[in-house]
Amino acid sequence: MQITLQSLTFGTVLVVAVGTVLYYYFKRNNNNTHTQDDSDDGEFPFGGPVDERSRRKTNDNPRECSICLDTLKISKTRSLCCGHIFHDRCVSALGPISCSHVQHYSTPPPGTPPAQTKTKFGPLADQDRIFTNLYGTHDWRLKGALKRGDWYKTKEMICKGADWIINEIKVSGLRGRGGAGFPSGMKWSFMVKPGDGRPKYLVINADEGEPGTCKDRDIMRHDPHKLVEGCLLAGSAMGAKAAYIYIRGEFYNEASNMQVAIAEAYQAGLLGKNACGSGYDFDVFMHRGAGAYICGEETALIESLEGKQGKPRLKPPFPADVGVFGCPTTVTNVETVAVAPTILRRGGAWFASFGRTRNSGTKLFNISGHIVNPCTVEEEMSIPLRELIEKHAGGVTGGWDNLLAIIPGGSSTPLIPKSVCDDAIMDFDGLVACQTSLGTAAIIVMNKQTDIVKAIARLIMFYKHESCGQCTPCREGISWMNKMMYRFVDGNARPDEIDMLWELSKQIEGHTICALGDGAAWPVQGLIRHFRPELEMRMEKFHQQNQQKMSN
Repeated sequence: MQITLQSLTFGTVLVVAVGTVLYYYFKRNNNNTHTQDDSDDGEFPFGGPVDERSRRKTNDNPRECSICLDTLKISKTRSLCCGHIFHDRCVSALGPISCSHVQHYSTPPPGTPPAQTKTKFGPLADQDRIFTNLYGTHDWRLKGALKRGDWYKTKEMICKGADWIINEIKVSGLRGRGGAGFPSGMKWSFMVKPGDGRPKYLVINADEGEPGTCKDRDIMRHDPHKLVEGCLLAGSAMGAKAAYIYIRGEFYNEASNMQVAIAEAYQAGLLGKNACGSGYDFDVFMHRGAGAYICGEETALIESLEGKQGKPRLKPPFPADVGVFGCPTTVTNVETVAVAPTILRRGGAWFASFGRTRNSGTKLFNISGHIVNPCTVEEEMSIPLRELIEKHAGGVTGGWDNLLAIIPGGSSTPLIPKSVCDDAIMDFDGLVACQTSLGTAAIIVMNKQTDIVKAIARLIMFYKHESCGQCTPCREGISWMNKMMYRFVDGNARPDEIDMLWELSKQIEGHTICALGDGAAWPVQGLIRHFRPELEMRMEKFHQQNQQKMSN
């Protein structure tokens, strides 16, 4: 009887295993012949995640989303039977679509300027600057803002309607300025869909905690009315009832200035009932954070805004469907919203005339580290990295030849050595080609006097401290990376541990709910990619010193 029971158990397991394999095999084949409308897969209506083999077969440009044209990650994509590939975020936010919808979303809107023919980018002329009080030399309150052109024809822009506003933002080519670089016009359009009775909200991510980044802080401190006006225009385009500005808890003076600006706007009739006399009701609220870096992630921010512990949510559902208080929500960056009024006043084509194609507009750059004059500066996108540093920051301490490496987009982006910096272009595509990212455009310069290994180790300590601990790869992986990196600082390791550290970073990257794990893995990957000889030299030196001590 025992033998029969074991045989029965084994047979059952075998049948279940074979059945599972056959089920997914036939389902995958069916996905190649069915459209979205007759797919029975609720979780992945486009046939599930795309593997590298199917990607090579079905898409001539396999690394771009067919909707937003942004770079794809294999583990976060879906496909249609026609071979188009999409981000999960595009699919989930747009809802059920079929092949026939692709042309609608991927076709440039009316008024889109022709492809750029410029070859020289920057410096930006003063008359083209959006943030004219970036350094606080003028009055930041309503009276001064009106003199600088803020709140000009705001009523007319609202009355032109949501379609006009979103179309102009699409024409401008504006991409998110918070790090992800998602097309803003498309993101805003996700909210324009038939209502189900729930109110819609706009949430401004002002929880600026990325080391090296302080652009949003300067906007809120010296030009708060640009953000308040941007909230009204963006909110009207989305049909939002109110905007919540979630500001970093340590930004006390900035929160104070923002609160004053909001109060002035209410007193002047620019916010509240019948905002700007447009017939549109819109409120703006301030909410101060409590010092957690993880709340910069949009769903963790929403959790914190609701009074819960700031931990990222599983997605889907995405905020565009279920956001703050369970209602449709768009979470966007301070700079992204603050530039919107000027774009709408001057026209999307004007903004698109700056920078390369798909990298349009002007951008705030933070430049810090080993430079003569640390600064925040507004410049044209696609300006060469070297020109940006030498023109506005006075150059590298000790001269350009004394440069060791640069972190180009905030602490979570991979560093690049001088040999790459010589020809690097400061825009989304230019830095992707350099195996790094524009991120928040916070440039951290390190000259040859820098202990590059110790600098990256210190960044990993930061991410270890700020991890919420929800995901095992992040919680455990970053802790181990931190321990290994500080041994690497002394050279107390074996050369084969470099490959172990690389593999560890790859096990963290892409295996967490939010991007904090990726942000911790990328600095380590950049270090190993470009400074592996430095790591090996330290290890060799450490072992030589140990041998000398033992021989003595």
